[in-house]
Amino acid sequence: MDAAFGAWGSDNGCSPSPIPGAAMASESPAPILPGTTVVVSDARSIYNGYRGFVQRISGRRAAVLFEGGNWDKLITVPLTTLQAV
Repeated sequence: MDAAFGAWGSDNGCSPSPIPGAAMASESPAPILPGTTVVVSDARSIYNGYRGFVQRISGRRAAVLFEGGNWDKLITVPLTTLQAV
């Protein structure tokens, strides 16, 4: 490796920058990505305890699809209120 470019493991003053809106590994046991089954855990929400399917993520919110018998509902909720199943 060329010394001018440094090594990945060296202390070159650069540190990885966190992705805005992404949860750190210590905060959440499983990442929430599109396709993940999640449960809403927000006592103030009428959807508290509902299990749904993440359709898309935009910023710090996720669009979650809930299906129940003869109805479907797509809502957006903050990522902080979701837990991966």
